[in-house]
Amino acid sequence: MIEFKDVSKEYIVGNQRIKALDKVSFEIEKNQFTVILGPSGSGKSTLLNLLGGMDRPTMGKIEIDSMGIEKFSDYELSDYRKNSIGFVFQFYNLIPNLTALENIKIAAQLTNKVELSEDMLKKVGLMKRKNNFPNQLSGGEMQRIAIARALAKNPPLILCDEPTGALDSHTGQKIIELLSNAKNSGTAVVLVTHNASIALMADKIIRLHDGKVVKVELNDSPLSIDRISW
Repeated sequence: MIEFKDVSKEYIVGNQRIKALDKVSFEIEKNQFTVILGPSGSGKSTLLNLLGGMDRPTMGKIEIDSMGIEKFSDYELSDYRKNSIGFVFQFYNLIPNLTALENIKIAAQLTNKVELSEDMLKKVGLMKRKNNFPNQLSGGEMQRIAIARALAKNPPLILCDEPTGALDSHTGQKIIELLSNAKNSGTAVVLVTHNASIALMADKIIRLHDGKVVKVELNDSPLSIDRISW
């Protein structure tokens, strides 16, 4: 489904050239929960931005279903983000003047899947909160709404940037369970984190350090959330 081929990303900061990613190569398949693991500054967020079509590589190829998205025009990248990607961010990014249900519907409208909005809200267990605004929800509830928003688009790829970083351990476990279960509907789920415990649930672990892939591991026996020490 997704293939990175010798992908590099450089930024110019003042007089310095910063290499955020250095000839990175890996593959991600559908029906998989993939964890990208690495310390702060290892290139995780840069990699996620490239996967999501929010940035372009300096060098290398990014193929999605054999399409080289690094060659896409701005319009094609926008269309790719709209139709193919569901984003789950660390700090939720809900629209404050929309209710929980409306936040989901506004994303579902992009792919004409509005009818899935209430189903997704039920799936994350928050139908009773559908008319509440974000400032009336807990952090865990807001993150569950963010996940429902991503799922409601029914995208082939969900990208998650440290989605449990602002949550307590109990709520974080619930969030990871929801995300890992999304692969059962054929979606590829890619989660960026520095929490090594989460990797025990993954089908594939991509380890980054200093902008390089240092190891790609396949996990034939992912653990369930209740077997993980957070």
